[in-house]
Amino acid sequence: MALIKFKPTTPTRRFGSGYDFAEITTDRPYKPLTEIKKRTGGRNLYGHITCYHHGGGHKRRLRLVDFKRVKRGTDAKVLTIEYDPNRTSRIALIEHSDGVKSYILAPQGLQVGETVSSGEKAEVKIGNHLPLRCIPEGTPIHNIELEPGCGGRMVRSAGSSAHIMAKENEYAHVKLPSGEVRMVKLEAYATIGQCSNIDHENISYGKAGRKRWLGIRPTTRGVAMNPVDHPLGGGEGKSSGGRHPVSAWGQLSKGLKTRKKKKKSGQFIVRDRRL
Repeated sequence: MALIKFKPTTPTRRFGSGYDFAEITTDRPYKPLTEIKKRTGGRNLYGHITCYHHGGGHKRRLRLVDFKRVKRGTDAKVLTIEYDPNRTSRIALIEHSDGVKSYILAPQGLQVGETVSSGEKAEVKIGNHLPLRCIPEGTPIHNIELEPGCGGRMVRSAGSSAHIMAKENEYAHVKLPSGEVRMVKLEAYATIGQCSNIDHENISYGKAGRKRWLGIRPTTRGVAMNPVDHPLGGGEGKSSGGRHPVSAWGQLSKGLKTRKKKKKSGQFIVRDRRL
């Protein structure tokens, strides 16, 4: 996949870039594996905004991706590679030997017509889903389960991959894209390969309108507000705030630790991502 650099027909197109969609094989999803996505505009059931800067955007249908890969021991044929508006990586439609179809995350390099499988006896190749104890150390993996049977939770975004550093007792030491090394049970499953759409991080939106298509609304700076609306507001002329960056409610925005108590999952972190 490559990026397209737009011709500078307008000032907003001058710096924009987009996908060439060369790997996409169909422009329509498999309808039985989709459902309507309801939008909230960042508001809760009382109508209060709980997630700011959300709203608008293009209509989308949810693709029901199978993160568990529950049909074990059977081969499945890749029918299509598709665009999913709800995630950064591509998805693949596969058909199992019994005719059942499902969506999976498409790893980089997966082609239409290839076969993928899931289970302990599956071959170590791109797109196959195996337990960590069956995957050699150093192999790039994604869609990793936190607990056996819970379905893939980690490493699912475009271009991301993790690696098994070592295996010790009943745990594997997995190095995540953030640099964190975490212990994951050897019985947990993961998919071989790197997530597709690796050029996603190089996209330049070029104009504010493209962010609005994604449902992202503008953010007003605190220093541009009045004192009644924000701790950084007010002042003569264009003031810089005069204090450390804070939220609208006075909480420090940078460096403040907000975790109330240590999570149970923290005991499985071998090396912190910030080190």
